[in-house]
Amino acid sequence: MSETGDERPAADLEELWAGEFGRAYIARNRLIDERRAAFWTGLLADYPITSVLEVGCGQGANLRPISQVIEAPDTWGIDINPDALAIARSHAPGINVVASRARQLPFRDGLVDLAFTVGVLIHQPEASLSVVLAEIVRCSKRYVLWAEYHAPRTEEVPYRGQSGALFKRDYGRIYHDLFPDLAVRREGFLGPEDGFDRVTWQLLEKP
Repeated sequence: MSETGDERPAADLEELWAGEFGRAYIARNRLIDERRAAFWTGLLADYPITSVLEVGCGQGANLRPISQVIEAPDTWGIDINPDALAIARSHAPGINVVASRARQLPFRDGLVDLAFTVGVLIHQPEASLSVVLAEIVRCSKRYVLWAEYHAPRTEEVPYRGQSGALFKRDYGRIYHDLFPDLAVRREGFLGPEDGFDRVTWQLLEKP
């Protein structure tokens, strides 16, 4: 099936991340920062979350610590790059990770208690962002979490010679505008000392 004009920018980025550009990213970020475990352990202890889905799971930097709290069969992830999925499986044996694009998730409605992204929405073009958010919300039974680069208004950031590949945005406002029934339950900032790359985050709850 051919892509429409609106879908083409997303398809171009998917091809970019599935190919050599994505493999180079994996090589730069292969090691997992174990300091992320403190954030995930604390969050999962405070909320009734027994199953998760990470959209854009990469090589398992988040799914590894999560799978040490939640049963591995209830830990799900998707990514567009098959090499990243192979590494994720080695980092967190027993988890469910599959190749998929974010704008068409291969899961039923309400699959998991929590669906989330970390540093993934920043790589979505404007034309497909609302579709990706709708898919994330659809697959969540109760909670949605985003952790992304924040800016009060959308701004494109040059990224390793690629145009249209990285955007800072007010993701909290965008989620609210699209899904006003989502309630903010917790929010904050995660930096290098936490094992993250300076991201703002929110935990949202469905009504």
